[in-house]
Amino acid sequence: MEYGGVTSSSGGGDASETHRKKKRFHRHTAHQIQRLEAVFKECPHPDEKSRLQLSRDLGLAPRQIKFWFQNRRTQLKSQHERADNCALRAENDRIRCENIAIREAIKNVICPSCGGPPVTEDSYFDEQKLRMENMQLKEELDKISSIAAKYIGRPISQLPPVQPIHLSSLNLMSMSSFGGIGLTGPSLDLDLLPGSSMSSTIPSLPFPTLNISDMDKSLMADIAGNSMEELIRLLQTNEPLWTKSTTDGRDVLELDSYNQIFPRANSSLKNSNVRVEASRDSGVVIMNGLALVNMFMDANKWVEFFPTIVSKARIIEVISCGVMGGRSSTLQLMYEEMQVLSPLVPTRQSFFLRLCQQIDQGSWAIVDVSYDIIQENQYPSSSCMVHRLPSGCLIQDMPNGYSKVTWVEHVEVEEKGLIHKLYRDLIHSGMAFGAERWLGSLQRLCERYACLMVSGKSSRELGGVIPSPEGKKSMMKLAQRMVSNFCASINPSNGHQWNAISGLDEFEVRATLQKSTDPGQPNGIIISAASTIWLPVPSQHVFNFLRDERTRPQWDVLSNQNPVQEVAHIANGSHPGNCISVLRAYNTSQNNMLILQESCIDSSGSLVIYSPVDLPSINMAMSGEDTTYIPLLPSGFTISPDGRQGRRSNEASCSSTNNGTMGDNGSEGSLVTVVFQILVSSLSSSAKMSPESVNTVNNLIGNTIHQIKAALNCSAS
Repeated sequence: MEYGGVTSSSGGGDASETHRKKKRFHRHTAHQIQRLEAVFKECPHPDEKSRLQLSRDLGLAPRQIKFWFQNRRTQLKSQHERADNCALRAENDRIRCENIAIREAIKNVICPSCGGPPVTEDSYFDEQKLRMENMQLKEELDKISSIAAKYIGRPISQLPPVQPIHLSSLNLMSMSSFGGIGLTGPSLDLDLLPGSSMSSTIPSLPFPTLNISDMDKSLMADIAGNSMEELIRLLQTNEPLWTKSTTDGRDVLELDSYNQIFPRANSSLKNSNVRVEASRDSGVVIMNGLALVNMFMDANKWVEFFPTIVSKARIIEVISCGVMGGRSSTLQLMYEEMQVLSPLVPTRQSFFLRLCQQIDQGSWAIVDVSYDIIQENQYPSSSCMVHRLPSGCLIQDMPNGYSKVTWVEHVEVEEKGLIHKLYRDLIHSGMAFGAERWLGSLQRLCERYACLMVSGKSSRELGGVIPSPEGKKSMMKLAQRMVSNFCASINPSNGHQWNAISGLDEFEVRATLQKSTDPGQPNGIIISAASTIWLPVPSQHVFNFLRDERTRPQWDVLSNQNPVQEVAHIANGSHPGNCISVLRAYNTSQNNMLILQESCIDSSGSLVIYSPVDLPSINMAMSGEDTTYIPLLPSGFTISPDGRQGRRSNEASCSSTNNGTMGDNGSEGSLVTVVFQILVSSLSSSAKMSPESVNTVNNLIGNTIHQIKAALNCSAS
């Protein structure tokens, strides 16, 4: 490789000779450099034919010619960047001087209205901060009043009066267009997402409160700043950093080029157990950039917005606040736990710095980079270590309230144990935790909120009741709480572990016990049981089959093969599979019981989640009343591609076993996780499942799996 006119020899000697001898360097002659420079001015990117001709003319190896041009292009780019930086620095100094002069001039200005000094910038933002705090206090008061009314048993008006908080009509947030519908961007109603209490989203972290010194904060700022520069290059550069995969067209990081541009002397890649996952994806979402930035920088909203990916998150320390009260230049030390919705895949934990920077008007970059603060043995045994290299996204505003988001995920993973065979291809392909999954979930959830703002009517009505906008919002809030409870049941925040309870050879059933006392869930001991299977059927076909009420009697053993009718329908996305349904099973013994179901699908997978809800509760939600205390015990399915991308397998066909056997026909398959939650009325004080409960769970999951396989024509051969 040539550096400053010096080229390393790349001869064809064997490996032993290479290790015995030191590297030899060859300095190009003045004639060679003059000829190369002349060709470079004409064509900085010569093709292979031109490089071969040069190698013959100059007596150099083709590899030396290739490296010389690569290094010359990098050198020229660095020179341009330095020149641009100098110009920007000079412009910045000029603007700073003008700003100081304007501030000094403002100090001597007299207000023409009152003759007093003008309102300063600081006092304006102090007033804004107080008003926003008043809004938060009012929201907390409303929530506490609702809880008090429930438990006291009388209307809140009969409680001692509370002095009302009067808010100014001043619009604190700028209005933006949301797909043609007026929407306040930063104050987007994320309270649609689960519950009124955020305590469940904050994990019990295995370390005390940190005392971070100013020196540590300075180090963190330097790390985050350098990571931001690296992320922007990863986001905006194609070749030689990124190439297109020949199998699926996804962006693939060229590690050799990456390590040359961003060398890391102490890279953990020296550890043979460490694996690199890198992915990039981009797309348009129906949400303005500032609303996305505010959501990303709030740990609670981060968990609420991505319940299928983020099981826990917390801001450990705010290292630096944003400029002028905004989000730009905000630096936070955070904790995050990510999941795949199956008990077979351990969660991933990381501690990282998150920096938000406004790049331009209407353009923001958010970077995450690992910053370890605890020892490895302090991680739970059910999790794996993740070292996050500079990752994140670029958010660019577009017309009509849309944004273009470019996402990069780049991590080094050290698995604590062997990856289950069923998920090995999906995880090694990078699809399980990659950029495509993040962006697909973001697009789907932004569509969900866009549909909430549309004041359309339900295409199918329940008992002649047409849901009002408030009723639609209430139903969507209830369904979203159901989805979040379902995701939390797969990776419980209380640290309960999954235990294998089945002795079946065809598939493995795992279960966990947890005590439920939270509002909105039945009180008692809940058994969560799950099993993951592989089906030689595309995931889209499995999703269509499970969400269709006409085919439900074929797999739902609890419906006793009775027909099921959809009596209410709310669309929450452009895909017809993204919807909320109310189903009625024609079972004479439970005429008062309905089924609330939400189905959702994006590029990374799909969900079909449902919960029994009585008729009065559904009517209450359809009329727009508070649904916080309607008990939900969701069950359902998670469906994802198997990650094989059409590769053939030599293992046995069709049956999905705990040994991970898959079909040998090379066709696309899917991974389906079946989850049931059962309320146990009587349980021994030792909190162990009785043999009767184990038998019931095994039969329920076993019969469901057998009926799904039979209906999809993929029973074991």
